[in-house]
Amino acid sequence: MVPLKRRKVSSSTGGASTSDSRDDASKFPQVVLFLLERKMGTSRRHFLTELGRKKGFRVDESFTENVTHVISEKNSGDEVKSWLSSQGHDPTAAHLVDIRWLTESLSAGCPLDILQQHRLMERPASSGDETATFSMPIYACQRRTTLDHRNAVFTEALSLLAENAELSQDEGRAVAFRRAAATLKAFPEPLTDARQLRGCPCLGQHSLSVIQDILENGSSREVEATRRSERFKAMKLLTAIFGVGAKTAAQWFQEGIRNLPQLHQSGRVLTRAQQAGVAHYDDLTQSVTRAEADTIGQIVEEAVGAKLPSARVTLVGGFRRGKLSGHDVDFLITHPEEGREEGLIPKVVAHLEARDFLLYHKNNRNSYTEASGTPASTMDHFERCFSIFKLPMPEGGEPHSRQDDVALRRGECRRWRAVRVDLVVCPFSQFAFALLGWTGSKLFERELRRWATQQKNMSLSSHALYDNKQRKYLKAATEEEIFAHLSLEYIPPSERNA
Repeated sequence: MVPLKRRKVSSSTGGASTSDSRDDASKFPQVVLFLLERKMGTSRRHFLTELGRKKGFRVDESFTENVTHVISEKNSGDEVKSWLSSQGHDPTAAHLVDIRWLTESLSAGCPLDILQQHRLMERPASSGDETATFSMPIYACQRRTTLDHRNAVFTEALSLLAENAELSQDEGRAVAFRRAAATLKAFPEPLTDARQLRGCPCLGQHSLSVIQDILENGSSREVEATRRSERFKAMKLLTAIFGVGAKTAAQWFQEGIRNLPQLHQSGRVLTRAQQAGVAHYDDLTQSVTRAEADTIGQIVEEAVGAKLPSARVTLVGGFRRGKLSGHDVDFLITHPEEGREEGLIPKVVAHLEARDFLLYHKNNRNSYTEASGTPASTMDHFERCFSIFKLPMPEGGEPHSRQDDVALRRGECRRWRAVRVDLVVCPFSQFAFALLGWTGSKLFERELRRWATQQKNMSLSSHALYDNKQRKYLKAATEEEIFAHLSLEYIPPSERNA
């Protein structure tokens, strides 16, 4: 590796800076590092800076013309170049390398050659043949993403790695893979050459190496190894139990629990939700069809109408985005007269219980208040019911699960299946925000909040939009108005499948 040529700094500025004074003590004066704090965080940047200096590396606190290597974590090459340009710096004046180059160099005790896996996404040198490139906005909430796209083999691989990261409680890595997958979902043509991705955002080196592996070999060795791993299979099975999250599943895995029989044999005391999840595991791990969601919707509308006439019930989640199946069904309930919706959930639950529609339920009260300042968190605090519905099967319907097969062998006929259903009640003044938040997709909503924070100095939640500069809440009666407040083009639900 040949370091980029360093420009001489005029001594007429009154002496060397603090960072320059370390040049003499550095073992490698020809290499000057700058650690980009963006996404890395202040504490981690400080730790790596001090560690680098102890190992004999020169690390400058700010980007200057002396810097030869810009070290970044969880940023794409385009994002780093954009940041450098926004600060008035030449984005081609230094090597842009991933944090892995630094950690490997620190382990080796000297600056290593920059290999392909160390580089952030950069435009490769021209090979004589022109490959079409596409300009794509950085934020997924700026892009239109339909359910149908042309790169499923890549997005499924990246999504599996994201899921594995989530099961390992590594949120940063999970989000990085989700953003990479979202970029490919919005890519306008089938991917046949990595050079087509020039200029596309949110494609870190790890994601690019997976993509390249698939292009060259038809599949990713890392993805296939993950898919076959005992831990991944066990964690997927355990977290599919209603009421079991990644932390609990990881604890059970450490105790040797890999499946439901082993969970039964362990003698663990389960929560009421987990007991229901185990009892109805086969049903709850099957997809729910749009027709089944509509049937549940009719039952919910009848129950809500019986307790609060003129209340509105809206099917949200993936079904609102146009999906034909899903893992659960979510309904948003409101009433045009503010305040009439308060305390509705217990009444609706009692109505459903009296008609034998509920196998399990847990109610939450509304805990949201417009305290001074911004919305407290991205989690919502609406009045809500987590439930498992007892969905009647149509006459002559086929068995839905192994439970049905067992019942038939016993001469019984189970004419229902268990389905996960969430009922969410919100005040009418917050309905537009709740509708936007509960429609998804999860990454689209995350990107909306990131855009609001980073680009507009606002705080967005499923309850409200707060302008930090004006120190006030911005009202909105429709999703279109929220997009307008954020200076974004309105994107309909069917194109929010990031």
